[in-house]
Amino acid sequence: MLFTIDVGNTHTVTGLFDGDKLVGQWRLKSDPERPNDELAIRYHALFSMVEIDKKDIDGVVLASVVPALESAWIACVENYFSKYLTKPLLVVSESTIGHHIKVLTDYPEEVGADRLVNGIAAWERYRQNLIIVDFGTAITFDCVSSRCEYLGGTIIPGIAVSLNALSSRTAKLPNIDVSSPPPAIIGRNTVDAMKSGILHGYGALVDGLSKKIYSELCPHGEDMKVIATGGMAHLIAPYSKSIEDVDDMLTLHGLHLLYHKQ
Repeated sequence: MLFTIDVGNTHTVTGLFDGDKLVGQWRLKSDPERPNDELAIRYHALFSMVEIDKKDIDGVVLASVVPALESAWIACVENYFSKYLTKPLLVVSESTIGHHIKVLTDYPEEVGADRLVNGIAAWERYRQNLIIVDFGTAITFDCVSSRCEYLGGTIIPGIAVSLNALSSRTAKLPNIDVSSPPPAIIGRNTVDAMKSGILHGYGALVDGLSKKIYSELCPHGEDMKVIATGGMAHLIAPYSKSIEDVDDMLTLHGLHLLYHKQ
């Protein structure tokens, strides 16, 4: 089995693949101060819940944007998994996967590993010009050409960041749950107005920004697809006309793909 690890600023998403099938997946809060021993204990318990022994794991691939947690995970794998692995731990970075996707940004080393993994996974699936919208702590729009070139993108504050800013910086705006929609775009109370602003607002943002990106990415009218991933992708997709597909496990599938390519 292959253990895939995607360490983000807010959440760490992990998955277990048996061949090509994702048989277990978990989304837990990222804690940079969590020691490697505690990581091992936590995931030993999670594996037990799905009746999987760590001896069944013969491959591990890691992508991280949190250096402190990356170090903890590397130590965890070396201490608790390494003797069962058939290949060394694969730690994804621009330098390790640059031959799978051509990075055409000014400073390729600045691009988060997860963004490149998403680009490779999406291109392998669709093989055309793409915008990958990742709804995480930040919302990133990553642009990949039909020739599998990572061109760059845009970064804007994520939904949770915006909601936290509203409630913490204002006296009368509460914390709200946006998992249920407002009855109309025009909110007739504070909570519905905030829900509308987040759901319809971010949906319109995706549509507007995708349209502007399309004019640069496809100046001659070529085909382009917009796909969404990340923990809140399913929440915003119904409010966007541009998003054509949602895969909130895109990064894990990309890590699985890269591991076997390597």
